[in-house]
Amino acid sequence: AASLSNMQKEETSLRKRRFDSSKPEPEHAFTRKRTGGEREQPPEEKSEAEPLLLQPGTFWLTRIVLLRCIAFIYFVAFIVALNQNKQLIGERGLMPCKQYLREVKRYVGGKINMDALSYAPTVLWFLDWSDMDTNLDNIALIGLGLSTFVLLTGIANMIVMALLWILYHSLVNVGQLWYSFGWESQLLETGFLGIFLCPLWSLRQVPQHSPPSRITIWTFRWLIFRIMLGAGLIKIRGDRCWRDLTCMDYHYEVTLIVSGNLSFLNWLTIVPSIACFDDKSLGFLFSSAEGKAKQLVTKIQSQEASGQKPDPTLGMLIRRVVNVSMGLLIAYLSVPVVLNLLSSKQIMNTSFNPLRIVNTYGAFGSITKERTEVVFQGTSSPDHSDPTAVWEEYDFNCKPGSLNRRPCLISPYHYRLDWLMWFAAFQTYEQSEWVIQLAGRFLANDTVALSLIAHNPFEGREPPRWIRGEHFRYKFSDPGGSHAAQGKWWIRKRIGPYFPPLNLGGLRKYFESRNWPHPDIH
Repeated sequence: AASLSNMQKEETSLRKRRFDSSKPEPEHAFTRKRTGGEREQPPEEKSEAEPLLLQPGTFWLTRIVLLRCIAFIYFVAFIVALNQNKQLIGERGLMPCKQYLREVKRYVGGKINMDALSYAPTVLWFLDWSDMDTNLDNIALIGLGLSTFVLLTGIANMIVMALLWILYHSLVNVGQLWYSFGWESQLLETGFLGIFLCPLWSLRQVPQHSPPSRITIWTFRWLIFRIMLGAGLIKIRGDRCWRDLTCMDYHYEVTLIVSGNLSFLNWLTIVPSIACFDDKSLGFLFSSAEGKAKQLVTKIQSQEASGQKPDPTLGMLIRRVVNVSMGLLIAYLSVPVVLNLLSSKQIMNTSFNPLRIVNTYGAFGSITKERTEVVFQGTSSPDHSDPTAVWEEYDFNCKPGSLNRRPCLISPYHYRLDWLMWFAAFQTYEQSEWVIQLAGRFLANDTVALSLIAHNPFEGREPPRWIRGEHFRYKFSDPGGSHAAQGKWWIRKRIGPYFPPLNLGGLRKYFESRNWPHPDIH
Protein backbone atom coordinates (compact mmCIF):
# COMPACT_ATOMS: atom_id res chain seq x y z
CA ALA A 1 0.00 0.00 0.00
CA ALA A 2 2.87 2.33 0.82
CA SER A 3 4.46 1.48 -2.51
CA LEU A 4 1.19 2.17 -4.39
CA SER A 5 0.87 5.50 -2.56
CA ASN A 6 4.41 6.51 -3.57
CA MET A 7 3.75 5.62 -7.23
CA GLN A 8 0.60 7.75 -7.24
CA LYS A 9 2.53 10.72 -5.79
CA GLU A 10 5.25 10.42 -8.46
CA GLU A 11 2.59 10.25 -11.22
CA THR A 12 0.87 13.35 -9.81
CA SER A 13 4.23 15.18 -9.65
CA LEU A 14 5.06 14.17 -13.24
CA ARG A 15 1.67 15.37 -14.50
CA LYS A 16 2.22 18.67 -12.67
CA ARG A 17 5.62 19.11 -14.29
CA ARG A 18 4.16 18.35 -17.73
CA PHE A 19 1.35 20.83 -17.13
CA ASP A 20 3.78 23.50 -15.89
CA SER A 21 6.11 23.00 -18.84
CA SER A 22 3.29 23.95 -21.18
CA LYS A 23 3.25 27.46 -19.70
CA PRO A 24 5.23 30.04 -21.73
CA GLU A 25 8.52 30.99 -20.15
CA PRO A 26 9.56 34.66 -19.98
CA GLU A 27 10.04 35.97 -23.54
CA HIS A 28 13.65 36.96 -23.00
CA ALA A 29 14.61 33.38 -22.20
CA PHE A 30 12.77 31.51 -24.89
CA THR A 31 12.01 31.48 -28.60
CA ARG A 32 9.05 29.60 -30.09
CA LYS A 33 9.42 26.56 -32.27
CA ARG A 34 8.57 26.75 -35.93
CA THR A 35 7.04 23.83 -37.79
CA GLY A 36 9.74 21.28 -38.20
CA GLY A 37 11.48 22.11 -34.96
CA GLU A 38 13.09 25.41 -36.13
CA ARG A 39 13.14 28.17 -33.54
CA GLU A 40 12.21 31.79 -34.29
CA GLN A 41 12.01 34.96 -32.24
CA PRO A 42 8.57 36.24 -31.31
CA PRO A 43 7.37 38.99 -33.66
CA GLU A 44 7.37 41.56 -30.91
CA GLU A 45 11.05 40.81 -30.25
CA LYS A 46 12.33 41.59 -33.82
CA SER A 47 14.53 44.68 -34.11
CA GLU A 48 15.57 46.75 -37.11
CA ALA A 49 18.98 46.07 -38.67
CA GLU A 50 21.73 48.33 -37.44
CA PRO A 51 22.82 50.97 -40.02
CA LEU A 52 25.96 50.12 -41.93
CA LEU A 53 29.03 52.09 -40.92
CA LEU A 54 31.74 53.41 -43.20
CA GLN A 55 34.87 51.29 -43.21
CA PRO A 56 38.42 52.58 -43.75
CA GLY A 57 40.48 52.01 -46.86
CA THR A 58 38.24 53.31 -49.66
CA PHE A 59 38.23 56.73 -51.33
CA TRP A 60 34.82 57.27 -52.91
CA LEU A 61 33.95 60.20 -50.67
CA THR A 62 37.55 61.42 -50.80
CA ARG A 63 37.16 61.74 -54.55
CA ILE A 64 34.04 63.90 -54.18
CA VAL A 65 35.78 66.23 -51.73
CA LEU A 66 38.86 66.46 -53.94
CA LEU A 67 36.83 67.26 -57.05
CA ARG A 68 34.86 69.96 -55.27
CA CYS A 69 38.02 71.55 -53.89
CA ILE A 70 39.78 71.52 -57.27
CA ALA A 71 36.64 73.01 -58.83
CA PHE A 72 36.61 75.77 -56.20
CA ILE A 73 40.18 76.80 -57.04
CA TYR A 74 39.38 76.72 -60.77
CA PHE A 75 36.30 78.86 -60.09
CA VAL A 76 38.37 81.53 -58.34
CA ALA A 77 41.07 81.41 -61.02
CA PHE A 78 38.54 81.88 -63.84
CA ILE A 79 36.80 84.73 -61.94
CA VAL A 80 40.16 86.51 -61.70
CA ALA A 81 40.75 85.85 -65.39
CA LEU A 82 37.34 87.20 -66.39
CA ASN A 83 37.81 90.37 -64.35
CA GLN A 84 41.42 91.15 -65.26
CA ASN A 85 42.57 89.43 -68.45
CA LYS A 86 41.31 92.07 -70.88
CA GLN A 87 43.22 94.77 -69.00
CA LEU A 88 46.39 92.69 -68.74
CA ILE A 89 46.62 90.59 -71.92
CA GLY A 90 43.65 91.70 -74.03
CA GLU A 91 43.52 93.87 -77.16
CA ARG A 92 44.42 96.98 -75.17
CA GLY A 93 46.12 95.15 -72.31
CA LEU A 94 49.47 96.00 -70.81
CA MET A 95 50.96 92.90 -72.47
CA PRO A 96 48.62 91.88 -75.31
CA CYS A 97 48.60 88.11 -75.82
CA LYS A 98 47.96 88.58 -79.54
CA GLN A 99 51.31 90.27 -79.90
CA TYR A 100 52.94 87.56 -77.80
CA LEU A 101 51.50 84.79 -80.00
CA ARG A 102 52.69 86.57 -83.12
CA GLU A 103 56.19 86.71 -81.70
CA VAL A 104 56.08 83.00 -80.85
CA LYS A 105 54.82 82.22 -84.34
CA ARG A 106 57.65 84.23 -85.87
CA TYR A 107 60.17 82.53 -83.59
CA VAL A 108 59.13 79.01 -84.67
CA GLY A 109 59.21 79.79 -88.39
CA GLY A 110 56.00 81.66 -89.10
CA LYS A 111 53.65 78.67 -88.87
CA ILE A 112 51.23 77.32 -86.29
CA ASN A 113 52.75 73.87 -85.87
CA MET A 114 53.83 71.50 -83.14
CA ASP A 115 56.74 73.76 -82.27
CA ALA A 116 54.32 76.63 -81.64
CA LEU A 117 52.02 74.39 -79.59
CA SER A 118 54.94 73.07 -77.57
CA TYR A 119 56.26 76.56 -76.88
CA ALA A 120 52.86 77.96 -75.88
CA PRO A 121 50.17 75.27 -75.49
CA THR A 122 46.87 77.17 -75.87
CA VAL A 123 43.59 76.83 -77.74
CA LEU A 124 43.98 80.45 -78.82
CA TRP A 125 46.10 79.22 -81.72
CA PHE A 126 42.93 77.82 -83.28
CA LEU A 127 40.62 80.79 -82.65
CA ASP A 128 39.97 83.99 -84.57
CA TRP A 129 42.38 86.67 -83.37
CA SER A 130 40.28 89.59 -84.65
CA ASP A 131 38.60 89.91 -81.23
CA MET A 132 40.97 88.52 -78.63
CA ASP A 133 39.00 90.05 -75.75
CA THR A 134 36.00 87.88 -76.65
CA ASN A 135 38.21 84.81 -76.86
CA LEU A 136 39.63 85.46 -73.40
CA ASP A 137 36.18 86.10 -71.94
CA ASN A 138 34.74 82.95 -73.51
CA ILE A 139 37.53 80.78 -72.11
CA ALA A 140 36.94 82.23 -68.66
CA LEU A 141 33.16 81.89 -68.90
CA ILE A 142 33.27 78.25 -70.04
CA GLY A 143 35.72 77.51 -67.23
CA LEU A 144 33.42 79.22 -64.76
CA GLY A 145 30.44 77.21 -65.93
CA LEU A 146 32.22 73.85 -65.73
CA SER A 147 33.85 74.57 -62.36
CA THR A 148 30.54 75.76 -60.91
CA PHE A 149 28.86 72.51 -61.97
CA VAL A 150 31.54 70.34 -60.34
CA LEU A 151 31.66 72.54 -57.22
CA LEU A 152 27.91 72.37 -56.62
CA THR A 153 27.33 68.70 -57.51
CA GLY A 154 30.60 66.97 -56.67
CA ILE A 155 30.20 65.21 -60.02
CA ALA A 156 32.73 65.14 -62.85
CA ASN A 157 34.12 62.87 -65.51
CA MET A 158 37.47 62.86 -67.27
CA ILE A 159 36.14 65.02 -70.09
CA VAL A 160 34.94 67.82 -67.79
CA MET A 161 38.18 67.86 -65.79
CA ALA A 162 40.30 67.72 -68.95
CA LEU A 163 38.41 70.70 -70.39
CA LEU A 164 39.04 72.71 -67.23
CA TRP A 165 42.72 71.86 -67.41
CA ILE A 166 43.02 72.76 -71.10
CA LEU A 167 41.15 76.05 -70.66
CA TYR A 168 43.31 77.22 -67.77
CA HIS A 169 46.45 76.03 -69.54
CA SER A 170 45.41 78.19 -72.48
CA LEU A 171 45.39 81.28 -70.27
CA VAL A 172 48.56 80.55 -68.31
CA ASN A 173 50.62 80.04 -71.45
CA VAL A 174 49.73 83.45 -72.89
CA GLY A 175 49.58 85.24 -69.54
CA GLN A 176 53.29 86.07 -69.68
CA LEU A 177 54.52 87.95 -66.61
CA TRP A 178 51.06 88.11 -65.02
CA TYR A 179 50.81 84.30 -64.87
CA SER A 180 54.44 83.54 -64.03
CA PHE A 181 54.04 82.35 -60.44
CA GLY A 182 54.24 78.96 -58.80
CA TRP A 183 50.56 78.66 -57.97
CA GLU A 184 49.66 78.60 -61.69
CA SER A 185 51.82 75.53 -62.31
CA GLN A 186 50.60 73.99 -59.05
CA LEU A 187 46.97 74.37 -60.11
CA LEU A 188 47.75 72.83 -63.50
CA GLU A 189 49.49 69.84 -61.88
CA THR A 190 46.66 69.41 -59.37
CA GLY A 191 44.06 69.73 -62.13
CA PHE A 192 45.90 67.18 -64.28
CA LEU A 193 45.77 64.61 -61.48
CA GLY A 194 42.08 65.42 -61.00
CA ILE A 195 41.37 64.17 -64.52
CA PHE A 196 42.33 60.64 -63.50
CA LEU A 197 40.19 60.64 -60.38
CA CYS A 198 37.07 60.37 -62.53
CA PRO A 199 35.28 57.89 -64.74
CA LEU A 200 35.51 58.54 -68.46
CA TRP A 201 31.82 59.21 -69.19
CA SER A 202 29.68 58.67 -66.12
CA LEU A 203 28.26 61.71 -64.34
CA ARG A 204 27.39 60.15 -61.00
CA GLN A 205 28.85 60.91 -57.59
CA VAL A 206 29.40 57.21 -56.87
CA PRO A 207 29.87 55.33 -60.16
CA GLN A 208 30.14 51.75 -58.89
CA HIS A 209 32.14 50.49 -61.88
CA SER A 210 34.74 53.30 -61.57
CA PRO A 211 36.27 53.31 -58.08
CA PRO A 212 38.94 55.95 -57.36
CA SER A 213 42.34 54.76 -58.53
CA ARG A 214 44.83 54.07 -55.75
CA ILE A 215 47.56 55.20 -58.14
CA THR A 216 45.89 58.61 -58.52
CA ILE A 217 45.44 58.92 -54.75
CA TRP A 218 49.16 58.29 -54.30
CA THR A 219 50.09 60.87 -56.96
CA PHE A 220 48.21 63.49 -54.94
CA ARG A 221 50.17 62.40 -51.88
CA TRP A 222 53.39 62.61 -53.88
CA LEU A 223 52.42 66.17 -54.86
CA ILE A 224 51.84 67.39 -51.30
CA PHE A 225 55.05 65.65 -50.17
CA ARG A 226 57.07 67.53 -52.81
CA ILE A 227 55.38 70.83 -52.01
CA MET A 228 56.12 70.61 -48.29
CA LEU A 229 59.62 69.19 -48.67
CA GLY A 230 60.57 71.70 -51.37
CA ALA A 231 59.26 74.62 -49.34
CA GLY A 232 61.25 73.48 -46.33
CA LEU A 233 64.50 72.77 -48.15
CA ILE A 234 64.52 76.09 -50.01
CA LYS A 235 64.29 77.89 -46.66
CA ILE A 236 67.00 75.83 -44.97
CA ARG A 237 69.31 76.37 -47.96
CA GLY A 238 68.26 79.99 -48.42
CA ASP A 239 68.01 82.99 -46.14
CA ARG A 240 69.83 82.60 -42.84
CA CYS A 241 66.91 84.17 -41.00
CA TRP A 242 64.96 80.89 -41.44
CA ARG A 243 67.68 79.05 -39.56
CA ASP A 244 67.86 81.81 -36.96
CA LEU A 245 64.07 81.71 -36.58
CA THR A 246 63.80 85.45 -37.23
CA CYS A 247 62.23 85.54 -40.71
CA MET A 248 58.73 85.87 -39.34
CA ASP A 249 59.76 89.15 -37.72
CA TYR A 250 59.55 90.63 -41.22
CA HIS A 251 57.53 88.21 -43.30
CA TYR A 252 54.00 89.41 -42.56
CA GLU A 253 54.85 93.09 -42.89
CA VAL A 254 56.69 92.83 -46.19
CA THR A 255 54.86 90.02 -47.97
CA LEU A 256 51.91 88.04 -46.75
CA ILE A 257 49.41 90.55 -45.42
CA VAL A 258 49.58 92.94 -48.37
CA SER A 259 49.42 92.72 -52.17
CA GLY A 260 47.12 89.82 -52.63
CA ASN A 261 47.81 87.41 -49.76
CA LEU A 262 49.48 84.90 -52.11
CA SER A 263 46.41 84.48 -54.31
CA PHE A 264 44.80 81.03 -53.88
CA LEU A 265 48.14 79.36 -53.09
CA ASN A 266 47.39 78.43 -49.48
CA TRP A 267 43.95 77.11 -50.41
CA LEU A 268 45.41 75.14 -53.32
CA THR A 269 48.09 73.56 -51.15
CA ILE A 270 45.42 72.08 -48.88
CA VAL A 271 43.83 70.21 -51.79
CA PRO A 272 46.31 67.33 -52.38
CA SER A 273 46.54 66.71 -48.63
CA ILE A 274 42.88 65.63 -48.72
CA ALA A 275 44.06 62.45 -50.46
CA CYS A 276 45.62 61.42 -47.14
CA PHE A 277 42.12 60.84 -45.70
CA ASP A 278 39.85 57.92 -46.59
CA ASP A 279 36.06 57.64 -46.62
CA LYS A 280 35.80 56.84 -42.93
CA SER A 281 37.75 59.98 -42.06
CA LEU A 282 35.67 62.26 -44.31
CA GLY A 283 32.28 60.65 -43.74
CA PHE A 284 31.20 63.38 -41.30
CA LEU A 285 31.02 65.80 -44.24
CA PHE A 286 28.20 63.84 -45.89
CA SER A 287 24.53 63.23 -45.20
CA SER A 288 23.46 59.72 -44.13
CA ALA A 289 20.13 59.99 -45.96
CA GLU A 290 18.95 57.11 -48.13
CA GLY A 291 20.28 57.29 -51.68
CA LYS A 292 23.00 59.83 -50.85
CA ALA A 293 26.70 59.27 -51.51
CA LYS A 294 27.57 58.12 -48.00
CA GLN A 295 24.83 55.49 -47.94
CA LEU A 296 25.80 54.24 -51.41
CA VAL A 297 29.42 53.88 -50.35
CA THR A 298 28.50 51.83 -47.28
CA LYS A 299 26.52 49.47 -49.52
CA ILE A 300 29.47 49.07 -51.87
CA GLN A 301 31.77 48.37 -48.92
CA SER A 302 29.30 45.81 -47.56
CA GLN A 303 29.04 44.06 -50.92
CA GLU A 304 32.81 43.94 -51.30
CA ALA A 305 33.20 42.58 -47.77
CA SER A 306 30.85 39.73 -48.64
CA GLY A 307 32.78 39.00 -51.83
CA GLN A 308 30.27 40.62 -54.20
CA LYS A 309 32.22 42.68 -56.73
CA PRO A 310 31.04 44.01 -60.09
CA ASP A 311 32.01 41.87 -63.03
CA PRO A 312 35.07 43.26 -64.82
CA THR A 313 34.30 45.11 -68.03
CA LEU A 314 36.37 46.34 -70.95
CA GLY A 315 35.97 49.91 -69.69
CA MET A 316 37.37 48.94 -66.28
CA LEU A 317 40.35 47.29 -67.94
CA ILE A 318 41.03 50.35 -70.12
CA ARG A 319 40.78 52.66 -67.14
CA ARG A 320 43.25 50.51 -65.22
CA VAL A 321 45.71 50.68 -68.11
CA VAL A 322 45.27 54.46 -68.29
CA ASN A 323 45.89 54.86 -64.57
CA VAL A 324 49.00 52.69 -64.64
CA SER A 325 50.28 54.67 -67.62
CA MET A 326 49.62 57.93 -65.79
CA GLY A 327 51.52 56.66 -62.75
CA LEU A 328 54.49 55.71 -64.92
CA LEU A 329 54.39 59.14 -66.59
CA ILE A 330 54.41 60.91 -63.22
CA ALA A 331 57.32 58.74 -62.09
CA TYR A 332 59.30 59.53 -65.23
CA LEU A 333 58.64 63.28 -65.06
CA SER A 334 59.54 63.29 -61.36
CA VAL A 335 63.17 62.37 -62.01
CA PRO A 336 64.44 65.94 -62.67
CA VAL A 337 62.22 67.22 -59.85
CA VAL A 338 63.79 64.80 -57.36
CA LEU A 339 67.28 65.66 -58.60
CA ASN A 340 66.45 69.32 -58.06
CA LEU A 341 65.28 68.63 -54.50
CA LEU A 342 68.55 66.84 -53.77
CA SER A 343 70.67 69.59 -55.31
CA SER A 344 72.37 72.20 -53.16
CA LYS A 345 71.47 74.67 -55.93
CA GLN A 346 67.75 73.92 -55.67
CA ILE A 347 65.51 76.10 -57.80
CA MET A 348 61.88 76.67 -56.94
CA ASN A 349 58.63 77.05 -58.88
CA THR A 350 60.00 75.65 -62.13
CA SER A 351 58.52 73.40 -64.80
CA PHE A 352 60.64 70.88 -66.69
CA ASN A 353 58.00 70.18 -69.36
CA PRO A 354 55.75 72.52 -71.38
CA LEU A 355 52.55 70.96 -70.03
CA ARG A 356 53.58 71.61 -66.40
CA ILE A 357 52.52 68.14 -65.29
CA VAL A 358 55.21 67.70 -62.61
CA ASN A 359 56.92 70.80 -61.21
CA THR A 360 59.23 72.03 -58.48
CA TYR A 361 57.80 74.13 -55.68
CA GLY A 362 59.04 76.30 -52.87
CA ALA A 363 58.51 79.79 -51.55
CA PHE A 364 60.46 82.55 -49.86
CA GLY A 365 63.91 81.07 -49.93
CA SER A 366 65.05 84.61 -49.23
CA ILE A 367 63.18 87.27 -47.30
CA THR A 368 63.21 91.00 -47.92
CA LYS A 369 63.59 92.82 -44.63
CA GLU A 370 61.96 96.07 -45.78
CA ARG A 371 58.69 96.89 -47.51
CA THR A 372 59.28 99.28 -50.40
CA GLU A 373 56.54 100.60 -52.67
CA VAL A 374 56.25 102.52 -55.93
CA VAL A 375 53.67 105.29 -55.68
CA PHE A 376 52.30 106.82 -58.91
CA GLN A 377 51.67 110.54 -58.70
CA GLY A 378 50.16 112.86 -61.32
CA THR A 379 49.92 116.61 -61.69
CA SER A 380 48.05 119.03 -63.95
CA SER A 381 50.83 121.58 -63.70
CA PRO A 382 52.45 122.44 -67.07
CA ASP A 383 55.86 122.46 -65.37
CA HIS A 384 56.72 119.35 -63.39
CA SER A 385 59.63 121.13 -61.70
CA ASP A 386 57.41 123.90 -60.31
CA PRO A 387 57.69 123.65 -56.51
CA THR A 388 54.03 124.67 -56.23
CA ALA A 389 52.86 121.79 -58.43
CA VAL A 390 50.28 119.60 -56.68
CA TRP A 391 51.02 115.90 -57.08
CA GLU A 392 48.06 113.57 -56.51
CA GLU A 393 48.42 109.87 -55.79
CA TYR A 394 46.85 106.87 -57.50
CA ASP A 395 45.61 104.17 -55.11
CA PHE A 396 45.73 100.48 -56.01
CA ASN A 397 43.26 97.87 -54.82
CA CYS A 398 45.44 96.11 -52.30
CA LYS A 399 49.02 97.31 -52.15
CA PRO A 400 50.03 99.95 -49.59
CA GLY A 401 49.43 103.54 -50.65
CA SER A 402 47.38 105.74 -48.37
CA LEU A 403 48.75 105.59 -44.85
CA ASN A 404 45.25 105.36 -43.39
CA ARG A 405 44.13 102.31 -45.34
CA ARG A 406 44.35 99.02 -43.51
CA PRO A 407 45.96 96.03 -45.24
CA CYS A 408 43.46 94.14 -47.34
CA LEU A 409 42.59 90.48 -46.89
CA ILE A 410 41.21 89.16 -50.17
CA SER A 411 42.62 85.62 -50.56
CA PRO A 412 41.79 83.44 -52.46
CA TYR A 413 41.02 86.26 -54.91
CA HIS A 414 44.05 87.89 -56.48
CA TYR A 415 44.98 91.29 -57.86
CA ARG A 416 47.66 90.48 -60.38
CA LEU A 417 48.75 94.08 -60.99
CA ASP A 418 49.18 94.79 -57.26
CA TRP A 419 51.25 91.64 -56.86
CA LEU A 420 53.58 92.63 -59.71
CA MET A 421 53.91 96.13 -58.26
CA TRP A 422 55.44 94.53 -55.17
CA PHE A 423 58.16 92.95 -57.32
CA ALA A 424 58.70 96.15 -59.26
CA ALA A 425 59.42 98.01 -56.02
CA PHE A 426 62.67 96.13 -55.39
CA GLN A 427 63.73 96.28 -59.03
CA THR A 428 64.29 99.24 -61.32
CA TYR A 429 61.87 100.50 -63.94
CA GLU A 430 64.37 99.36 -66.59
CA GLN A 431 63.85 95.82 -65.29
CA SER A 432 60.06 96.29 -65.17
CA GLU A 433 59.34 98.23 -68.35
CA TRP A 434 55.62 97.55 -68.10
CA VAL A 435 55.57 100.13 -65.26
CA ILE A 436 56.33 102.84 -67.82
CA GLN A 437 53.54 101.57 -70.06
CA LEU A 438 51.17 101.76 -67.10
CA ALA A 439 52.29 105.36 -66.48
CA GLY A 440 51.48 106.15 -70.10
CA ARG A 441 48.00 104.68 -69.71
CA PHE A 442 47.42 106.82 -66.64
CA LEU A 443 48.56 109.91 -68.59
CA ALA A 444 45.86 109.18 -71.16
CA ASN A 445 43.19 108.43 -68.54
CA ASP A 446 42.86 105.04 -70.21
CA THR A 447 39.72 103.45 -68.77
CA VAL A 448 40.95 99.89 -69.40
CA ALA A 449 44.10 100.29 -67.32
CA LEU A 450 42.42 102.46 -64.71
CA SER A 451 39.84 99.73 -64.06
CA LEU A 452 42.66 97.75 -62.42
CA ILE A 453 43.15 100.27 -59.60
CA ALA A 454 41.00 101.60 -56.76
CA HIS A 455 41.29 105.38 -57.16
CA ASN A 456 42.09 107.68 -60.09
CA PRO A 457 42.59 111.23 -58.73
CA PHE A 458 41.83 112.66 -62.19
CA GLU A 459 38.53 110.88 -62.72
CA GLY A 460 36.02 113.22 -64.36
CA ARG A 461 38.77 115.74 -65.06
CA GLU A 462 41.39 116.41 -67.70
CA PRO A 463 44.17 113.81 -67.69
CA PRO A 464 47.35 114.70 -65.82
CA ARG A 465 50.11 116.37 -67.76
CA TRP A 466 52.87 114.57 -65.92
CA ILE A 467 53.23 111.25 -64.11
CA ARG A 468 56.09 110.29 -61.85
CA GLY A 469 56.98 107.30 -59.71
CA GLU A 470 58.12 107.83 -56.15
CA HIS A 471 59.93 105.18 -54.13
CA PHE A 472 58.94 104.82 -50.46
CA ARG A 473 59.85 102.57 -47.57
CA TYR A 474 56.77 101.42 -45.63
CA LYS A 475 56.46 99.88 -42.19
CA PHE A 476 53.58 99.20 -39.85
CA SER A 477 52.78 101.86 -37.30
CA ASP A 478 53.30 100.81 -33.69
CA PRO A 479 50.09 99.87 -31.85
CA GLY A 480 49.43 102.55 -29.29
CA GLY A 481 51.85 104.93 -30.98
CA SER A 482 51.13 108.44 -32.22
CA HIS A 483 50.65 107.36 -35.83
CA ALA A 484 48.22 104.61 -34.86
CA ALA A 485 46.31 107.11 -32.74
CA GLN A 486 45.80 109.17 -35.89
CA GLY A 487 44.32 106.15 -37.66
CA LYS A 488 47.46 105.45 -39.70
CA TRP A 489 48.29 101.84 -40.38
CA TRP A 490 51.56 102.72 -42.09
CA ILE A 491 54.59 104.94 -41.66
CA ARG A 492 56.53 105.72 -44.80
CA LYS A 493 59.80 107.42 -45.72
CA ARG A 494 60.76 108.59 -49.19
CA ILE A 495 63.74 106.78 -50.70
CA GLY A 496 63.88 108.82 -53.90
CA PRO A 497 62.45 108.87 -57.44
CA TYR A 498 61.57 105.53 -59.03
CA PHE A 499 61.14 106.99 -62.50
CA PRO A 500 61.32 110.65 -63.53
CA PRO A 501 58.33 112.81 -64.49
CA LEU A 502 56.92 111.67 -67.86
CA ASN A 503 54.45 113.08 -70.37
CA LEU A 504 52.78 111.55 -73.42
CA GLY A 505 54.94 113.38 -75.92
CA GLY A 506 58.12 112.21 -74.29
CA LEU A 507 56.89 108.59 -74.24
CA ARG A 508 56.11 108.37 -77.94
CA LYS A 509 59.52 107.07 -79.07
CA TYR A 510 59.80 104.81 -76.01
CA PHE A 511 56.50 103.15 -76.89
CA GLU A 512 57.30 102.87 -80.62
CA SER A 513 60.66 101.22 -79.93
CA ARG A 514 58.87 98.47 -78.01
CA ASN A 515 55.99 98.04 -80.43
CA TRP A 516 53.49 99.31 -77.88
CA PRO A 517 50.49 101.31 -79.11
CA HIS A 518 50.77 104.93 -78.03
CA PRO A 519 48.10 105.51 -75.35
CA ASP A 520 46.88 108.87 -76.64
CA ILE A 521 45.19 107.20 -79.64
CA HIS A 522 42.63 105.81 -77.23
